[in-house]
Amino acid sequence: MNVDKKLARRYDLIVWDWDGTIMDSTPTIVQCIQQACRDLGFKEPDDSLASSVIGLGIHDSLRRAVPWIEPAHFSKLTERFRYHYLAKDHELHLFKGVRDLLEKLRADGYLLGVATGKSRVGLDRSLQHHQLEHLFHETRTADESFSKPHPGMLLELSDALQVPMRRMLMIGDTTHDLDMAVNAGVDAVAVTYGAHPPDTLKESTSLAHVDDVPQLAQWLDTNLVI
Repeated sequence: MNVDKKLARRYDLIVWDWDGTIMDSTPTIVQCIQQACRDLGFKEPDDSLASSVIGLGIHDSLRRAVPWIEPAHFSKLTERFRYHYLAKDHELHLFKGVRDLLEKLRADGYLLGVATGKSRVGLDRSLQHHQLEHLFHETRTADESFSKPHPGMLLELSDALQVPMRRMLMIGDTTHDLDMAVNAGVDAVAVTYGAHPPDTLKESTSLAHVDDVPQLAQWLDTNLVI
């Protein structure tokens, strides 16, 4: 990247959600929530409700996905969800083109971060399995910070990497991601190939809505510099 282009950058740090944005995990998460309910004899949420909670921390997710069960049962439900998810975790794939896009952004000198509803153990396991650890400068998870849409993860990434909020861009597939960005004063781009339907995402504030990874790459190529 030449000096002039570097000086004309609009953003220094690009923060990514994980599930539904980098990794194609939405159907698996929905199935694991439903199977956990079946294991315990609880009424299971439909696909729409189960997918709507993706992006939140696991405890917030399950409370919203299965609001009709007693709080005392949530620890067992969490245990069964983790059991089923771990059994399928190794089968999950990155969205096609994401790895190349991340590598290009890193090579171009952008800082890369992750703000996810996953646990630290879960994110680290996925980073290692997909060999992506070297691409990200800093990451935050819901069990070590505030769950979305609280701005905590973005505020912590800003502090850790010394990047002001106006120089950050959030990329995510849920209203939880976009609302977190709004609450932090950070620009955001919505990807419509993940957990939340396009119509829902378009109700939230974002710079753009892109339908696939190639469109995202094209948008970034056009809009990361002034």
